[in-house]
Amino acid sequence: MSLHKVLGSLYRLFTLAFAVLVVASIAFDLRIGWWVFLPLVLGVGCVIANGRLAAHHHKAAPRQPIEVDPPVTGRWSALNSPADRTPSHGTHQLGQTYAIDIVSEPEGAPRPGFAWLWPLARSPRAFPAFGAPLYAAADATVVAATDRQRDHLSRNSLLLVLWLLLAEGELRGLVGSHRVLGNHVVLDLGDGVYAAYAHLRQGSLAVRPGDRVTAGQLIGRCGNSGNSSEPHLHFQLMDSPDVDTARGIPFTWRGVGVPGGGEKFTVGDASAVIMRE
Repeated sequence: MSLHKVLGSLYRLFTLAFAVLVVASIAFDLRIGWWVFLPLVLGVGCVIANGRLAAHHHKAAPRQPIEVDPPVTGRWSALNSPADRTPSHGTHQLGQTYAIDIVSEPEGAPRPGFAWLWPLARSPRAFPAFGAPLYAAADATVVAATDRQRDHLSRNSLLLVLWLLLAEGELRGLVGSHRVLGNHVVLDLGDGVYAAYAHLRQGSLAVRPGDRVTAGQLIGRCGNSGNSSEPHLHFQLMDSPDVDTARGIPFTWRGVGVPGGGEKFTVGDASAVIMRE
């Protein structure tokens, strides 16, 4: 077992121990002393150590961007992007150093905006990205594919964003990376390069582990499963099929490059002609 996984397991163990001690103290009317917080401190230490280890590994093996096909067609907009900063999601863990989030924004069908007060949550069907087809970015072999998790309501209102950042995301991380990714596909592109697609729609996969796919082949549909605020595609390249130990690899989409946050781009169905806005 790698040091990354050991630290991750210890973090989950210490966090669970902290929760049990707090509940037990309240249930049995015990005085909460400093010892109750010891597992929490140790858990935070594991997170810090894991982050530094991931950063060290990333710096130790820089790589040139890998060019692959865009995984979508139509008009999309980038959110968290490595064009703006790395690590793009604030962490090197789970192979996310160069990960990108994109949302569908077709003409005439704007996606719902951020809700400060109301409505608190929306159905994923209210977002144009929900159900959008996703395609293989290169000729590849499917090494992981799962689509059993449900598509939950959006988390794009003030209260629910706080819930996602402060509670839900941590709880999903405690259960395991599969609950963070939600329904997902991992493709082996060869030469030690793997592509991960996360937050796919429940029951939408068109592939299974072991399948050979060609560039542009349908593999599934965009959803809102896992640690997701609204239906979108989380895409990344990495050096291992195991996201718990993988290091991110920079990518560039053929004809698109790497769109920055807020930048809209359109990918044609067949010719992959790109229009930038």
